Amino acid sequence: MEERGRSTLSITLYTKPECSLCDEAKAALLALQQELAFEIREIDITGDSALYERFREEIPVAFLEGRKLFKYRVDPALLGRQLRRRGGWLAGRWSRWWQSSSSV
Repeated sequence: MEERGRSTLSITLYTKPECSLCDEAKAALLALQQELAFEIREIDITGDSALYERFREEIPVAFLEGRKLFKYRVDPALLGRQLRRRGGWLAGRWSRWWQSSSSV
């Protein structure tokens, strides 16, 4: 997923129906999404027996590029810092390298 030369971060959120913690986590992600560029991919674990077995006691749980971001509850401030840092690495580091190498 590219957006003006930047990769868009994608968070995978594992949830299940009638889960108040899942609803809270999704609401926090949606609010943060207004400020930061990332996609949310929500997966209902009840539709896949392997996922249900793996995550039934750990939902909601979210991953970014295979790394666990949180489970049960999300701290929006902490998650925002993590995403800014990760987003800065994706866009800012390349940009800084390109500027320094093209000015040589």
